[in-house]
Amino acid sequence: MAGGYRKIQLAGAFAGLNWGPLFQIAEAFYLIVQTFGHSLYRKSSSGSRNLNRTIPNVTISRYCPISVYINKSIMATRVIPPRILKNLRYNTTTKPLNTAQPTISPAMTPSLYEKAPISASVAVDVISTATKLNLDDGEQLFSSMPTGRLLRSTAVLHATAMGPVVDMGMWVMKSRLFQNGILKDLVMAATRETFFSHFCAGENAAEAGRSIKALNDAGLRGMLVYGVEDAHDNEGCDRNLRGFLHTVDLSKSLPPSSVSFVIVKITAICPMALLERLSDLLRWQEKDPSFVLPWKQDSLPIFAESSPLYHTQKRPESLTPQEESDLELANQRLLELCQKCVEANMPLLVDAEHTTVQPAIDYFTYSSAIMHNKDNNPIVFGTIQTYLKDAKERLLLTTKAAEKMGIPMGFKLVRGAYMSTESKLAESFGYASPIHNTIQETHNCFNDCSSFLLEKVANGPGSVVLATHNIESGKLAAAKAHELGVEKVNHKLEFAQLYGMSEALSFGLSNAGFQVSKYMSFGPVEMVMPYLLRRAEENRGILAASGFDRQLMRKELGRRLKATVF
Repeated sequence: MAGGYRKIQLAGAFAGLNWGPLFQIAEAFYLIVQTFGHSLYRKSSSGSRNLNRTIPNVTISRYCPISVYINKSIMATRVIPPRILKNLRYNTTTKPLNTAQPTISPAMTPSLYEKAPISASVAVDVISTATKLNLDDGEQLFSSMPTGRLLRSTAVLHATAMGPVVDMGMWVMKSRLFQNGILKDLVMAATRETFFSHFCAGENAAEAGRSIKALNDAGLRGMLVYGVEDAHDNEGCDRNLRGFLHTVDLSKSLPPSSVSFVIVKITAICPMALLERLSDLLRWQEKDPSFVLPWKQDSLPIFAESSPLYHTQKRPESLTPQEESDLELANQRLLELCQKCVEANMPLLVDAEHTTVQPAIDYFTYSSAIMHNKDNNPIVFGTIQTYLKDAKERLLLTTKAAEKMGIPMGFKLVRGAYMSTESKLAESFGYASPIHNTIQETHNCFNDCSSFLLEKVANGPGSVVLATHNIESGKLAAAKAHELGVEKVNHKLEFAQLYGMSEALSFGLSNAGFQVSKYMSFGPVEMVMPYLLRRAEENRGILAASGFDRQLMRKELGRRLKATVF
């Protein structure tokens, strides 16, 4: 070859090569290119170079390095042209390739998910296996994910699985050195094109809408959450309320059923200090039933005998006139949001927090459920954190009271995310942690509560959301739901995972015929940054244990590459 170059075809002479290291290199290449762009240097036959040939906004679905030229002193990257790489998306040996592309306006970015058309023979096979939860077939699980999305997912999950990388990222985003000037811009750019793009739905309603539509095309639904964190004054609460109301409007503008829930954080529409005060007062009333709370509305049981009450060591003072006024404002905000959800027939799911303020959150949730949940149509959903020792007991008490009052309840089950905080707080008061002693006890509690709620909704009113990234819990719940006949059409059951995580479980459950949603936060990068930091800290264990997804993704990437070359 001219210029003394020797071309090595990685998929030819090295067809039997271990693809794992190559994909790690490709992952790193992808992150760098997505963040800062890439300049290619190509050697011509005469030995001259074309410098700074920049490809702006390059995406891995258009360019992917799979072959190299080697010289004594120079290694240059070659890219696959789009006409070849487009065949990477699906295995053309097992399903027909649809070359038609959707029309995209100049202001829109391509979908992260694109659903391949299903032929009649494939459709019959899907129907016959609808009740089987298959998590081993990467080709089937990721058939709706374009190669670029798949490669980015493996890259981000690989990075977040490493503790030092998460620690460094959190330090960088929190450091004052990166709060102003060009360093801040670099950090924001890197975050936007990597972790934000992977774990969040977009920076505004339009981007979030496109993400929801793409997700819906892939057979999944979205839980929309305006990505704000805690508020500390009424001005911030009012501003956050406008964001939540706009989220309901956004959900109404999207295809029917593409949004399963709108998420609200009570800590974003009621000042944190007031939530702490309300929780103290509610705990003291649990200790002393004669303690009168004149502001308290009808609610459901918030505590069980085993619930931790150590947060409140002495009798708290009654609310001041200013606090009573702030409470009325908080009630009005939640009422306005609930009424808008009722009008839109859009379920409102209330997120859970740490036990310092959870009693007040449950109080707001249950009093709103009594007011708005009618017939067999729960609008307001609460959240039960099953890593807490009292979770099952509280769930039993609450559901029993709701049945007695004729209130259809909706619950989301999660494991929980504040283990370190809860343990340290309990220790500071000289008490044992409210968290189960072992992870297996937490798994057992989640599975028991899941089975209990599935039986409840199968035989009566109510709905349940099972938010889990645990494979075994997903399999158990799917088997139980199938046994009870809790099917997709009756909207009794929804599985849920965080956007950008546990993709295999999400697609596997969807392929088995269940409704599956992704928890999708959206908002400007700087506003959502606290959310990203909190998720990174809360989900260290899940991210570190993402090897199942990463292994399947790498296997599927290798299959697509080999299918294209051969």
